[in-house]
Amino acid sequence: MDRIKKGDSPLFRISQKVMVGGVNSPVRAFKAVGGHPLVMDRGRGSKLYDTGGRSYTDYCLSWGALILGHRHPAVLAAVQKAVNKGTSFGTTSKPEIEIARFIVKHVPSIDMVRFVNSGTEATMSAIRLARGFTKRSKIIKFDGCYHGHSDDLLAMAGSGVAFLPVSSSKGIPEAHVQDTISLPFNDPQTLVHAIERHHNEIACVIVEPVAGNMGVINPTMDFLKTLRALTKKYGIVLIFDEVMSGFRSNLGCVQADLGIIPDMTCLGKIIGGGFPVGAYGGRKDIMKHLAPLGGVYQAGTFSGTPVVMEAGLAALKNLTPSMYKKLNALCDDFVFRTNLDLKKAKAAAHLVNYRSMISIRFSENPVSNYLEARKASSDELYAKLFYHLLRRGIYLPPADLESFFVSSAHSIKEIDALCKALKDFFIPAA
Repeated sequence: MDRIKKGDSPLFRISQKVMVGGVNSPVRAFKAVGGHPLVMDRGRGSKLYDTGGRSYTDYCLSWGALILGHRHPAVLAAVQKAVNKGTSFGTTSKPEIEIARFIVKHVPSIDMVRFVNSGTEATMSAIRLARGFTKRSKIIKFDGCYHGHSDDLLAMAGSGVAFLPVSSSKGIPEAHVQDTISLPFNDPQTLVHAIERHHNEIACVIVEPVAGNMGVINPTMDFLKTLRALTKKYGIVLIFDEVMSGFRSNLGCVQADLGIIPDMTCLGKIIGGGFPVGAYGGRKDIMKHLAPLGGVYQAGTFSGTPVVMEAGLAALKNLTPSMYKKLNALCDDFVFRTNLDLKKAKAAAHLVNYRSMISIRFSENPVSNYLEARKASSDELYAKLFYHLLRRGIYLPPADLESFFVSSAHSIKEIDALCKALKDFFIPAA
């Protein structure tokens, strides 16, 4: 076990004594790859620097939040200006109004928006609102799609189409998952069966329009069109969880790319410019059921705090058509070139992407759902790949089935280095 894998930070040893597992989010703990987590000190552009002074080209990017890279000058300037005015007022402020107008203008499904402090809070609140609006209790989600850690959403599918919900976490009462139906992603037939059977009880369907939490899985248009048609037919609220994919490929989000417009959308990550944030919005007739206009309650002391709103607005204003065009082309080309090399070498691996969201699969075959994603994963192989890249100064998320990301700060030279490092791992020299 080399020096990097052992970890040599006395800070992490201290953190284990005062924080659970030494981390504040489980996936950071390196359980899937072994060894000890790196303790980071700073970031700049495409780079992360640990407390030992080593630098890494960062493809985790705060789990997708930093589409402009670390310490973007416009975001820093906006934050510094905002802090000089104060940190939190507990009232409506001008930055909230400005970023709300920006989101309503660009995201097709959003007429009105409510800001919160995390993606989990956004999805949890959106589901509560959908239940209040429809006066129904059941929800449908899809296997492998992660929508945060609220009780109703930590559920896996039952056996076949029997819809026997099973919690995927201890500490969740059985009652919390009895109204949660989890179905296979990209399976329109099972979807039809479930909705036809339960439509009078279903308040909403929540889905990542492009899955990112079981690695990147692109939807089939048949699946999304069936989903949209059925939810409209039965008055079921369709919620797109675009916490990860929102503003990743264009200002209209995935829904604008695909031309499938949901009733509500959840956002996060990119809209905070690197700060904790979440938002949910949708049709005006639905959103008006939310307090203070309606009877569905949700509140938050730090929701829409001005420093976060200024950072997010500065980030969004720098997402220009030319930036998206360059970034999307860079990533498409990287995936194409890498896959060409892997295919020529008959390596049992391939990359898949949705613009600048990318995943590695340890299989030659395409993946369309969670079961196939699990079959195309390997903790052992991923751990070897992770440390192979880390030794070359490349930092990926420390877990298989996580997407990795490219920012506008990454150079062609850095992408070429990643391409070569992957090629050297999967196609070693004879």
